[in-house]
Amino acid sequence: MWQAQVRVDLDAIRHNVATLRDYLAPGTRLMTVVKADAYGHGMLPVARAALQAGTDWLGVATLDEAITLRDGGVTAPVLAWLHSPGRPLHAAVERDIDLSAASVDALREIVQSARKAKKAARVHLKIDTGLSRGGAAQKDWPALLERAAKAEGDGDAEIRAVWSHLACADEPGHPSIARQLAAFHDALEAAERHGIRPELRHLANSAATLTLPETHFDLVRVGLSTYGLTPISGAGPDLRPAMSVHARVALVKEVAVGEGVSYGHTYKTLKDTTLALVPLGYGDGVPRAASSRGPIWLAGKVRRIVGRVCMDQVVVDCGDDEVRPGDEAILIQEQGPTADDWALACDTINYEIVTRMGSARTPRIYVGERT
Repeated sequence: MWQAQVRVDLDAIRHNVATLRDYLAPGTRLMTVVKADAYGHGMLPVARAALQAGTDWLGVATLDEAITLRDGGVTAPVLAWLHSPGRPLHAAVERDIDLSAASVDALREIVQSARKAKKAARVHLKIDTGLSRGGAAQKDWPALLERAAKAEGDGDAEIRAVWSHLACADEPGHPSIARQLAAFHDALEAAERHGIRPELRHLANSAATLTLPETHFDLVRVGLSTYGLTPISGAGPDLRPAMSVHARVALVKEVAVGEGVSYGHTYKTLKDTTLALVPLGYGDGVPRAASSRGPIWLAGKVRRIVGRVCMDQVVVDCGDDEVRPGDEAILIQEQGPTADDWALACDTINYEIVTRMGSARTPRIYVGERT
C-alpha cells in the first residue's frame, strides 16, 4: 500500500503538446521546455511524451540536464542556455547539444570546446531586449556578432539562432512587450548586417505563445503550458493539468476545544474536533507558506491545513466529519484543489508549486507511458 505519491499523466502532456502545436502558425516550430526535471514532472518521461506528440525541440537550463537527455536516448534537438565559466562544454558539442552565448567570453569558451571536440558548436546568440537578466547588453551586441561571424567563418561554430526572453508577456498590454519586440527586431537587423542569418529566431514563452502571435517567429519555447497550467488565466487553448498529488491519512485523533496544533501552536481548535495527519511536508515540496492555508481534499470536500507545515506532515481539521486512517487526501488534482489554488494560498505562482513537488521518498507514478 502506497503512502504518498505524485502522479503524472503523460497522456495529458501529449494532449497539451499537440494542442499547442495546432495553435501555432504553419512553419513555426515548438520547443518543449523540460528544465528543473520538467517542472517537477520528470524530465525523461515528459521529454519522450512530448516528442511522441510532435514537439520539435527540447529546452533545458543546464549542461547536466541536456546530457541527461542524451544519455536517456533522446536524439531530438536540445538547447541548453545557462552556463557558468569553466564548464565542460565540449561534452555538449560532442553530443550535438545546442548552446547559448550571451557574451564574447562565453562564445570564446564555446569555440575552445568546439576545437577540443573537433566539430563545430551549434550556437544560439542571446540578446537582452529588456529583461535585464540573461543575454548580451545592447551595447555589447555588435562585438558578440563580430566574434560570432568570425567563429562561423572559421568553422568553429554554426550560428543557429538569435533569441531573447520577455519580461512581462503574462501581463497583456504591458508597454515593455512592444519595446522588447522592437529591440529584438533591431538585434536581428544588426545580425544580418554582420552576415549572420540564423535558421531560427525565438522570443516567445508560454504566455507569449498563447497571446502574442507577433512574437512567434520561427520557434516558440513552451514550458508551463506543456504541463496543463497557464500563466494567464483563461488564455489560450484547452489544456489538461498533468500532475496530481496524493497521500493516505496516517493517523486520526479526537482533540478537545482550545488545543494547540503543530509547532508554535499557531492554530488552536475552535471546538472538540477530529484531526487527520497527512504524511507530506516541506521535505516533499509542500510549501511552509501553506501553514494554516493550504487546501487539501479529504473525506468529500476541500479543507485547510491547520497549524504549521512540518518537514514530513501536515494536520487537517475535519470537524465532525468521519475520516479514517488510510483515507486518501489529495493536495492537487484537476478538479481541485489545483496548483493555482495552492499558489494563491501561498502567495506565489503555479510554476513554483508543481516544480517543488515530490522528493526521493515521494515517488512519481506515470500514467500513459508508452514504449
